[in-house]
Amino acid sequence: MARLHEYQGKALLAGAGLVVPRGAAAGSAEEAAEIASRLLAEGAPAVVVKIQAWTTGRAAIGGVAFAQTAAEAAEHARRMLGMTIVQFPVEKVLVEERLDIAPDGEFFVSLMVDDRLRAPALLVSLTGGSGIEERGQGVHKLACDVVRGPDEGELRRIFAGVKPEWAEGLVGAVRTIFETARRHEARSLEVNPLVVTRDGRVVAADCRITIDDYAVFRHPDLGIDIARELDHPPTALERIAYAVEQADHRGTFYFAQLATRAAEGSKGLIGFHGAGGGGSMMSMDAITNEGFTIANFTDTSGNPSSAKVYRAARIILSQPGLVGYFGSGSGVASQEQFWSAYGLAKAFWELELSIPAVIRLGGNSEDRAVEILEDACRELPAKVEGYRKTDPPAKIAARFAELVRESGGRAWEPRKPRRPAFVGTAGAVSFPIRGGRVWVDAANWARVGPIVVSRSSNLIKDVDGKPAPALPLEEIAGKDSELIACEVECRRAGVEGVFVELEIPGLDPVQSGQ
Repeated sequence: MARLHEYQGKALLAGAGLVVPRGAAAGSAEEAAEIASRLLAEGAPAVVVKIQAWTTGRAAIGGVAFAQTAAEAAEHARRMLGMTIVQFPVEKVLVEERLDIAPDGEFFVSLMVDDRLRAPALLVSLTGGSGIEERGQGVHKLACDVVRGPDEGELRRIFAGVKPEWAEGLVGAVRTIFETARRHEARSLEVNPLVVTRDGRVVAADCRITIDDYAVFRHPDLGIDIARELDHPPTALERIAYAVEQADHRGTFYFAQLATRAAEGSKGLIGFHGAGGGGSMMSMDAITNEGFTIANFTDTSGNPSSAKVYRAARIILSQPGLVGYFGSGSGVASQEQFWSAYGLAKAFWELELSIPAVIRLGGNSEDRAVEILEDACRELPAKVEGYRKTDPPAKIAARFAELVRESGGRAWEPRKPRRPAFVGTAGAVSFPIRGGRVWVDAANWARVGPIVVSRSSNLIKDVDGKPAPALPLEEIAGKDSELIACEVECRRAGVEGVFVELEIPGLDPVQSGQ
């Protein structure tokens, strides 16, 4: 589920007619001071500064503070913008007027999609604020019609115990919350607290919204660039990875950054590359039990193309400070593992991998996959080992720890990928494929040609002593996996005769960090 920040959710509620506190988001202490100064000049008794982060208990970690002056607001904002939540920086704070809430004027309203009921459900409590989870017995649950929303009679009965002059406004606010969620296809919309001020206004003092991933494309106005639930704003690498997934639907590719530095006492930060959810979770447990910090979660499964696995590996290795590359998953039954081996071998060769890698390639054709990976990487500075489905994650995690220890735990520095000398020269023949180009060494064709042709899966042929595509260009364009296999097999045969150049838009500018 794609999340919205508090200030974004409040903008949607305000657009639907529900009152929200006056204020705005700020990305710097100076912006915060300007917003606070304007609010105080307009009569606000004070302002509240809140971190905009997808976490609960913000007040307990110093993420909520009140200010009487613009200078105080700036100081709070400066401190908060220096905070990190789950190792990711706070990028914005919300500066709002401080509300004068009436006694007993805090309520809890939450709309969610109940998967068991297969319908929206509304939760309402006559007491709001922190600790709502411990007050579950006082929460009313109402089933909602998908179109009409909650039954108004039921709502009125719930609010029958509040002051009569508040009831109408609260019922109307709940209806607005439902309509906002429905209009934007939210999986959940929580307002905690929904408050009544001393002057009788019903105001959304807080707001949390998640949007259905499959509905994001219908709401470009929301500005959601990654339709996935993350616990932090999307990083540069996560945006790049998401674009890769959207451009190539052969198999799955999920990438999320988890940490940017090793935890205290850890053996080091490692790149994680899984295949299949259950097996990946088990493998993550195994590697953390060995004392490592996982930099990222990555999953490539469901018969991914070699090109997708290659791009995944390149993205993982764009994270600085890694001490190793650990790949292990469930060995998906329908997945031919040698395609993944080709993608990994290509990425490791291009980056001249200098940190140890342990890859469990359990599944169909696993023996062939392990042979390809280890043979293609034998000349690299680092040790690369392949394993099969009979090798349990705990065993290969222990072996990985041994290899990291033997390597001295040196930290990886991202680098630009190398290219064979013939790429881009006048002595090379090239043709386009999906998301890149294929280069063939025509200047040395007499020597490399027979090897290239024999390993090209009938995609490259010899025409009058020169290389040429064996299929129409529109047909060969989708054969990137087969051409990557050709490149790797030629290299295994001791020949640099063909090279598949694949684009990863946006990757190079973030090679030195995120």
